[in-house]
Amino acid sequence: MRNRKLWVSILAGVLAFVLVFGLVAGVLPSLVGAAKSSSELKSQLDSLKADKKKIEKEIAALEDKLSDNLDSMEEIVEQKNTIDQQIFMLHEKITNLNEQISAYGNLIADKQEELDIAQAHLAELNRKNKERIRAMEENGSLSYWSVLFKANSFADLLDRLNMVEEIAASDRRRLQEMSEAAAVVEQAKAELETEKAALEENKLVLDESQKEMEAKREEADKLLADLIATGEEYQKLIDAAESDVSDLEDDIDAAQDAYDEAKRQEWLATSKPSTSNSSSGSISTPSGGKWLVPCKYTRFSSPFGWRIHPVYKDWRFHKGVDLGAPRGTDIVATRSGTVVFAKWDNSAGYYVKIDHGDGFASIYMHMTHYIVKAGDKVTAGQKIGEVGSTGTSTGNHLHFGIQYKGSYVNPANYINI
Repeated sequence: MRNRKLWVSILAGVLAFVLVFGLVAGVLPSLVGAAKSSSELKSQLDSLKADKKKIEKEIAALEDKLSDNLDSMEEIVEQKNTIDQQIFMLHEKITNLNEQISAYGNLIADKQEELDIAQAHLAELNRKNKERIRAMEENGSLSYWSVLFKANSFADLLDRLNMVEEIAASDRRRLQEMSEAAAVVEQAKAELETEKAALEENKLVLDESQKEMEAKREEADKLLADLIATGEEYQKLIDAAESDVSDLEDDIDAAQDAYDEAKRQEWLATSKPSTSNSSSGSISTPSGGKWLVPCKYTRFSSPFGWRIHPVYKDWRFHKGVDLGAPRGTDIVATRSGTVVFAKWDNSAGYYVKIDHGDGFASIYMHMTHYIVKAGDKVTAGQKIGEVGSTGTSTGNHLHFGIQYKGSYVNPANYINI
């Protein structure tokens, strides 16, 4: 009954896990394949994550059941150890009984030898007594009347009476010996029967002990078989759960990548340069200064606005634009102005900020190094450093930012990128 409950518990956990994961696995390909926009992908991604949590919850419940079953396994092991000890004691008992049986066998052999001697002695006495009686009857020379009437004198009479008494005494002794011999035989028989009865009783005990040992061994073997089968089932469940979760995580990662790429393409599509003077359409450059492209970039890798951070993988506002270029590419001042600072920052790496004197300022980050310092006057197109990947960066590029009165604005509205 205990083992039946154990398997029912395991089966229930397996069915629950298979049901939940089967539903998710069946829906996943169609969801990811059908998605066309970032909003659709985001909705489907959230659904997959919710399904993953459901599966993890089912796995946690299954692990709790497996833990309970492991406790049951430990109890079975303890029972097995107890049975093994009982079997060992039964083996010792059987060995002792076998030794007793061997001793009884030797004792019976000794008693049988004594019985044979007693029987031989009795037979010999019977034979001699019969021979003597037969001889006296045949000769007729030994009777009280012959003793009395054949005596020649009184002295001869006494001699004959003494002879008769000796014969009678001899007869009594022989009868006594025959009686004792018979008693010895009877005692030997009684002892033999007692020992035989004891032997049979111990033989019954031995048989019962053997039956008990066989039953205990069968029980131990069954418990051991159940233990092995349960352990194998545990391992199968664990392997299946780990494999299913791994597959689901891969699918979620793929959906996440698809969503990020869709979002990026949408940003790229909506972040092209506009003809307005600012990101809001109301900011203008009071000085009418012309903005130069800060470096000869090979690709426009990331626009201004919200994005998934390439390093931290979370949502962050990108305060500039990323222009991908080979390491060592010259970086120039986009307009004339005064260097506010040139320094190192853990996130920006080596970077420079230039104040253009009309409310605008430009920022250049991730340089290999800079060649200006705070307070320097620079002209539009003057080299201030080189493209690199210092700070929190995943590759060579220039992070270029523009501020107006201290607030970041979209550089794509001022430089042609």
